[in-house]
Amino acid sequence: MMAEDKYAGWRKSTYSNSSANCVEVAAGRGMVGVRDSKQEGCGPVLEFTGDRWQEFLRAVRAGEAGL
Repeated sequence: MMAEDKYAGWRKSTYSNSSANCVEVAAGRGMVGVRDSKQEGCGPVLEFTGDRWQEFLRAVRAGEAGL
């Protein structure tokens, strides 16, 4: 199944720019997909369960993600 079929409403990060850090996120069927927007929908998609995605977001907001 193509990512375009599995996920709806891809949203590009406001931190994305034309040369780097281009990330899009979309939800679908209890999962969250993350992809590189420079791939124009043809690249791989990292998939997270909704719970794991929420854990990741909490860690980022708390400065605990090591980014």
